[in-house]
This record gives sequence, C-alpha cells and structure tokens, in this order.
Amino acid sequence: MKGLSTRITKTLVPGAILNCADNSGALEFKMIHIIGKGGRKGRMAAAGIGDIIRASVVKGSQTYIKKPVRVVVIRQKAPMKRSNGMVVKFEDNAGIMVGDDNMPIGTDIKGAIAREVIERFIKTAGIASRVV
Repeated sequence: MKGLSTRITKTLVPGAILNCADNSGALEFKMIHIIGKGGRKGRMAAAGIGDIIRASVVKGSQTYIKKPVRVVVIRQKAPMKRSNGMVVKFEDNAGIMVGDDNMPIGTDIKGAIAREVIERFIKTAGIASRVV
C-alpha cells in the first residue's frame, strides 16, 4: 500500500458511525477497529481518510447486517490540511466496502471522494463520481 502525500488528521475512533457511499447494499457502518495500525499502550487507535477499517453493517441489506466487513474511509468531517495549504473537510463520515484484495465491492460511489484515497487505491478512481 502506497504512502500518502498529506498528513491526515485521524479523528474516527472505534464506535464511530459512517455512511456507506457505494451501491454494495449496506447503508451505515459502525467502526470496530483499524486494520494495520499499532498504537501506544492505553491509547485508542484512530482512523482517517484512506485507512482500512473493520466495521459492522448497522443498516442495509440482510446479507451484510451484523457481519464484519472491510471498509476504506473516503470522507471525514474533520478538516485536513494538504501540503499545498488547502484545508479540506466534508459534510459527513463515509466509507466504501472493499474485499480482502482491496478492490471495491460496489460499482458506483455516491458523492465526492478525497484525492488521498485515489493515491492509495487506484481502482476507486474508476467508479468515483467526483474527486476533491
């Protein structure tokens, strides 16, 4: 997995609710933990844009309800500062479902997607409607 050119503010902690931004059948996720993140003892790990998390589907299709799935975070409410000085923030926290090979499960992404996600996951650019 490729590194990012921007320092992302990590604000999503376990228990956070994310909207599903693709057409995979899920509507809402509840974050369980972050995949591949170590941390300091006693400190709660946090995720940001471009991170892969494990989440449970709260609302949506019966095939996914209460099952843990892999999700890539594509939007977050908290502002993030890019290396060129631009500050970007979105109106909601959102993610898309991916398989074990980091390929998106859905075929269409609703809403905007951060440029940092496209840098890390190239295949999401093909199904994104807008890149910010």
